[in-house]
Amino acid sequence: MSRPPAYPTRNAPPPPPSLPSCSAAISADTADQGRSTVNTHSHDYLGHAHDENARRTRLVVWLSTGMMVGEIVAGYLTGSMALLADGFHMATHVGALGIAAIAYSYAKRHVANPRYSWGTGKVGELAGFGSAMVLGLVSLGIAYESIMRLAEPHPVAFRDAILVAVLGLLVNIASAWLLGHGHDHGHGHDHSHDHDHSHDRHGGDTNMRAAYIHVLADALTSVMAILALVAGRYLGWVWLDPAVGLLGAVVIANWSIGLMRQASTVLLDAADPMLAGQVRERVEAPGDLRIHDFHIWRIGPTAHAVVLSVEGVDAGLTSAAIHQRLDGMTKLGHVTVEIRNPLIEKGC
Repeated sequence: MSRPPAYPTRNAPPPPPSLPSCSAAISADTADQGRSTVNTHSHDYLGHAHDENARRTRLVVWLSTGMMVGEIVAGYLTGSMALLADGFHMATHVGALGIAAIAYSYAKRHVANPRYSWGTGKVGELAGFGSAMVLGLVSLGIAYESIMRLAEPHPVAFRDAILVAVLGLLVNIASAWLLGHGHDHGHGHDHSHDHDHSHDRHGGDTNMRAAYIHVLADALTSVMAILALVAGRYLGWVWLDPAVGLLGAVVIANWSIGLMRQASTVLLDAADPMLAGQVRERVEAPGDLRIHDFHIWRIGPTAHAVVLSVEGVDAGLTSAAIHQRLDGMTKLGHVTVEIRNPLIEKGC
C-alpha cells in the first residue's frame, strides 16, 4: 500500500487510470525507469546577493572593530569604566559579525568542493545559528548585570556613559544602513500563478539577517541607555538604568530565539508546506500518476531541492515531462525524478 500524500491539496487529483495488461506493460518502452536529475553540473546555491552581502558585512566588521578599539583605548587613558565596559561589550558583536564574514568567505571558497554534495548554500544558516546563540548569551549577561545593579545600585558616570551610548548609536545606525541598504526583496515570480514570492528583506539569507539583528540589538540598547542615563542624570532616577537594561535583555533574547528557530528549520531540512503543496499539485494534476515518495528542503537562501518518486501506468511518461510541469517554479534549484511502474516491479 502506498503512503498517503504528505501535503494534500485542496482539490485532490483524480485517481490514475487502471493498469494495462502485463503484456502491454512489458512491451512498453521502459527506458525512463530510474532516476533523472537536472542541474547536475553546478551546485552553486549561494544566492545572487552573496558577494554583495559579504562585502557589506566586512565593512561593518571593520567599522565595529574600530569603535571597539577606540573605546577600550580611551577607557584605559581616561579611567572611564563606562568606555571600557562598552568596548568589551562591542567585542562580542565584532566576534558575531566576524563569524558571518568568515561564513561568506568559506561558502564562496568551497562552492565547487565535491565533498559538499548539495553545495555550501547552508553555511550561512549554520553561522546564523551560531550568531543567535552569541546574541542569547549577551542578553543573559545584560540581564544578570541589570539584576545585580537593581539589588545593589552602583554609582554611574552619567556624562561619560551618555557620550559612549551616543557614539555607539551612531556606529550602529551606520552599520544598520550598510547591512540593510539596497536589500533584495527576493521576489521569485512564478508566472504560472504559483505566487512563489519571498519577502524576506535579506533575500532569505539568514547569515545576513543575523548580522543585521546584532546591529539592531546594539542600537536598541544604545537608545534605551541614552534615555535611562539622561533620566538618571537630570531626574535622579538611578534605578531606571538597570531596569531598562533588563527590558532590553528580554527583547534581545526574543530576537535570538526567533533567529535560532529560523536557522534550525533550514538546518534540519524542514519542508515549506506551501511550496510542497504547489509541487504536488503540478505533478499530480493531469491524473496520469501519483507521488509515491516526496522530499523537499532548502539548500540555499533562495533554492530548494526536490526528490520525487512517482508511480505511473503511462508507458510514454518521461522524467522530462515531469520537469516540464515544474517549469517556472524559481525556488526549485535541483529536481530529481524517479519513475516507477508497479507492474514491472511485480515482474508480470
